[in-house]
Amino acid sequence: MNQMQQMLANAQRMQKALTKAHAELDAKEFAVSKNGMVEMVVLGNRTIKSINIDEEALSADNKEMLEETIVLALNEALEQINKANEEIEQKITGQAGMLF
Repeated sequence: MNQMQQMLANAQRMQKALTKAHAELDAKEFAVSKNGMVEMVVLGNRTIKSINIDEEALSADNKEMLEETIVLALNEALEQINKANEEIEQKITGQAGMLF
């Protein structure tokens, strides 16, 4: 096998490994809890699976704080997903952020 064929075979193996790892990541659940007010589960494909809001947080006085807490929880979950994705790419390709 010449060097070009070997490089192509390696790229195909990496692509297959990345596809499998990304499919697993898409199904993985990332759970976040903020201030005891909000619990959120987001799937690796960035679909929100569930949001649980503590009943005590539902008063009109807490509206702004609750909104901020939901944003913080969602941002934290998305950051966890991004980090997991970078770790997958680093492990398989040796480089984060590499696209095929």
